[in-house]
Amino acid sequence: MSAEFAGLSAVVTGGGSGIGLATARLLAERGAAVACLDLDPSGVPAPLHGVGCDITDSDSVPRAVAAAAQRLGGIDVLVNNAGIGAQGTVEANPDDEWHRVFDVNVVGIVRVTRAALPHLRASAHAAVVNTCSIAATAGLPNRALYSATKGAVQALTLAMAADHVAEGIRVNCVNPGTVDTPWVRRLLDAADDTAAELAALRARQPIGRLVSAAEVAAAIAYLASPLAAATTGTVLAVDGGMHGLRLRQAATTAADRENPSLPVNRGNP
Repeated sequence: MSAEFAGLSAVVTGGGSGIGLATARLLAERGAAVACLDLDPSGVPAPLHGVGCDITDSDSVPRAVAAAAQRLGGIDVLVNNAGIGAQGTVEANPDDEWHRVFDVNVVGIVRVTRAALPHLRASAHAAVVNTCSIAATAGLPNRALYSATKGAVQALTLAMAADHVAEGIRVNCVNPGTVDTPWVRRLLDAADDTAAELAALRARQPIGRLVSAAEVAAAIAYLASPLAAATTGTVLAVDGGMHGLRLRQAATTAADRENPSLPVNRGNP
């Protein structure tokens, strides 16, 4: 395992589970001292440092960031990963829900980054990575509110990169596709036909499966690493090909019908 984060300190929001926890563990394995900011940090395992934080609370955030910086001896890397989902068209959610989801997914990034900036400015290897989504660039059905917040996160990432490049702070984001996380599993459990819904989620990604949290963590670690010192203002898709690939649908031929055990060609011209 490489140790490019040796001597560096990282803060990961939403670090108690899913992508956040996978990222925190990977950064620690590569040498970083890591603090996980989460509403419930009780499940954060050693050697990670769990710090309670509500990113919608303007009093909680500065306290949590200051506590993390004190424990770690500074902050070199900030991973803004905390977020919540939302379903429905523009008609489905009332104003209060729009404000709530934007408060977490967008303004939460603002609060945490604002509190961390003094520490990042003191670092020789400062990096911010925001967890965005394929929903920022692809029109997904029944995801109007969620997509709007992630579109804002991508735009915010580019603006932050421009604002802070002269200070030596790199800012990038990752755009995952559908990731096998506890949140996605809860959605699947609530579906009328869990198996059919899972098959549909797998099928819409050209690789034919869900993305793993570890794969997203690896992308975040790359963008946060000093080895990526020339990379800023970049959007890195980790989406199984959803953003850029347009594969042909599988065709069922007479031969396929006569020999159902034969594999069907997928994506061939």
